[in-house]
Amino acid sequence: FGFKALRSLRLEDLRIPVAYCKTFQGAPHGIQVERDKLNKYGRGLLGCTIKPKLGLSAKNYGRACYECLRGGLDFTKDDENVNSQAFMRWRDRFLFVSEAIYKSQAETGEIKGHYLNVTAGTCEEMMKRAECAAGFGVPIVMHDYLTGGFTANTSLSIYCRDNGLLLHIHRAMHAVIDRQRNHGMHFRVLAKALRMSGGDHLHSGTVVGKLE
Repeated sequence: FGFKALRSLRLEDLRIPVAYCKTFQGAPHGIQVERDKLNKYGRGLLGCTIKPKLGLSAKNYGRACYECLRGGLDFTKDDENVNSQAFMRWRDRFLFVSEAIYKSQAETGEIKGHYLNVTAGTCEEMMKRAECAAGFGVPIVMHDYLTGGFTANTSLSIYCRDNGLLLHIHRAMHAVIDRQRNHGMHFRVLAKALRMSGGDHLHSGTVVGKLE
């Protein structure tokens, strides 16, 4: 904010006019479309994040996804750091995870999914990864919207809406902005901004556990 007279400043909430909200597309699809795509109703959707988050080969990562999905989960998920490291390039991960999804679907008779992280260093690379995911026929992708940026997120959201992909949003880097009680922004502000930019669901903390 740049004013010397203010030592700290925190934005707690936003009231956004309806007319202004209507200039944004919002979520690519929403919960009802997600349930329709998965053919799952009347209960919560159960998933998990694959651990360890770093160090697995693409083949072993895909095997872990298969075991989770075959065991009864609806979704598995990339962590925010899972991107395209030397030990697991993104295209290899996408391939082995897609195989895990189709194999578990065939054996269980249920529709399964995995949140493939398409976050990249440029918008062009991000879109290339999203197109690859769509080509493999997976139902959902993931984006780190604070590190990737709102413009990149909006572009990805529009692509997901046009191509039938669900979009999960990870909140990586949020604590730098919302953790201090007297400075920064409340998480509800970040969530509202994301809702306008576009995302079907947003990563959040837990009632109990390690995450706030």
